[in-house]
Amino acid sequence: METSGNLIQVKHLKKHYNRGTIHALDDVSVDVNKGDVIAVIGPSGSGKSTLLRSLNLLEKPDEGEIIFHGIDISKKSFINKAGKKEKVNINLHREKMGMVFQHFNLFPHKTILDNMTLAPIQVKHMPKAQAEEKARALLNRVGLGDRAEAYPIQLSGGQKQRVAIVRALMMEPEVMLFDEPTSALDPEMVGEVLEVMKELAQGGMTMVVVTHEMGFAKEVGSRVLFMADGKLLEQGTPEDIFDHPQNPRLQDFLSKVL
Repeated sequence: METSGNLIQVKHLKKHYNRGTIHALDDVSVDVNKGDVIAVIGPSGSGKSTLLRSLNLLEKPDEGEIIFHGIDISKKSFINKAGKKEKVNINLHREKMGMVFQHFNLFPHKTILDNMTLAPIQVKHMPKAQAEEKARALLNRVGLGDRAEAYPIQLSGGQKQRVAIVRALMMEPEVMLFDEPTSALDPEMVGEVLEVMKELAQGGMTMVVVTHEMGFAKEVGSRVLFMADGKLLEQGTPEDIFDHPQNPRLQDFLSKVL
């Protein structure tokens, strides 16, 4: 896929826990370009989710920079074009980053339609009729047009995750962040969620996906990052990573998962 324009720059990111004894992120640097589909792979506890959640500051790094649209959002303020100090509005930046978690995070007492329209109406002040029209169109797109009035408890795990994806799309994000979106699903539901993600990628959506689905990383990723022990040990095209792995840790990991 063609990429043009740097969207997010991560520079020397560090995150420590337990008084510095656990290095969740250990000097990680990576660029996310417009149109990239980046798959982040590695063993459990390698720092994949910490990296992803740092991109929109759900995890606050201890050191380093996260530059989004030219602004280091990890800091409290920045110098604007007029040369004046301005506070970083993290909520404004988060609106441009859609986030999909393992466990859907749908409001159980609201219908699917209400779940999808809540943020656009309250945050973006979108008229209710316009939000509902957009929500129904997105639900149709993922094969759930007839479930708008249902409640989350009436949906399967795969259906809930498809709703979670299109709910994030309601905010018209510039980048979609996926934190192991299929790991909580029964195996037969994984495919329907990956299919939606594949269509998004083919449509040009910039995506960063923490995943255990090696087939998805290989087929859909434009770039694959391999992390272990808080470090980014290797990155490259799917062919580089899966067919010609260089790092011994990556070679060992692939021998166990492929």
